[in-house]
Amino acid sequence: MDNNIKTVFFLSALTGLLVFAGFFLGGELGAVIALFFAGAINFFSYWFSDRIVLAMYGAQELKESEAQNIHAMVERLAKNAGIPKPRIFLAPINQPNAFATGRDPKHGVICFTYGILQALDKEELEGVTAHELGHIKNRDILIVSIVATLAGALALIARFAFYFGFLFSGRDKNNFAGSILGFLFFVLVTPIIAVMLQLAVSRSREYLADSTGARIAGSGQGLARGLLKLEQYAAKIPLDGGASNRATAHLFIVNPFEKGFFTTIFSTHPPVQKRVEKLNALAPR
Repeated sequence: MDNNIKTVFFLSALTGLLVFAGFFLGGELGAVIALFFAGAINFFSYWFSDRIVLAMYGAQELKESEAQNIHAMVERLAKNAGIPKPRIFLAPINQPNAFATGRDPKHGVICFTYGILQALDKEELEGVTAHELGHIKNRDILIVSIVATLAGALALIARFAFYFGFLFSGRDKNNFAGSILGFLFFVLVTPIIAVMLQLAVSRSREYLADSTGARIAGSGQGLARGLLKLEQYAAKIPLDGGASNRATAHLFIVNPFEKGFFTTIFSTHPPVQKRVEKLNALAPR
């Protein structure tokens, strides 16, 4: 299935799940309130998410006078992509990595870590940059932000139901056991479904950015080699981070945090080896 079609399907499923959650707790009015709540958070994410994440990692704008070769590379690849040249930021992080942010191509941002400029060769860095430009071109930052917001809203509603659910579940005195089962299903299963849909969207957008980046760079070979290197570095020098930092994992080209059994299962990124296989299967432009 095409990655864009998958995204529409998963977004529709998440929206439907949110409406169901609101309806479950408050009927028709609850469904309307749930949608309004999600829309308000989306509005905030749309306008301010880029500033928040850049500040979170202490990133500073990289002036053209400080790195003319980097600016020239980004400008050339952005021209290939048919989008405006994004602003370039540098994060003081030793782990080689990169991410893109910004609400649309006119306000795009690419952030490199200090380590990636030291670790990758020219072709590999071009491949990674083209991948991030692919995210900007495909408006993935906005899409993933919406998905994360919907999933977060569902998690909040489920938490609310956990604390106050018995007040609602006991309303039907004639079917108290059925109400309790419905309540438990909602509290326990709905957040899991939301997370799985969120992960599915994030992974499909990564695959799409890989293929778009390969077209922008003219080949997927540099990106494929770069992904393998970045995965190795991430395992050797993972970033420290709490829950708020880990919530940004989907932005990076590879997951920058330490991986365990559960973090691997619930990873926002497809396995690097599968991404490399798909890239190697692409014909050069």
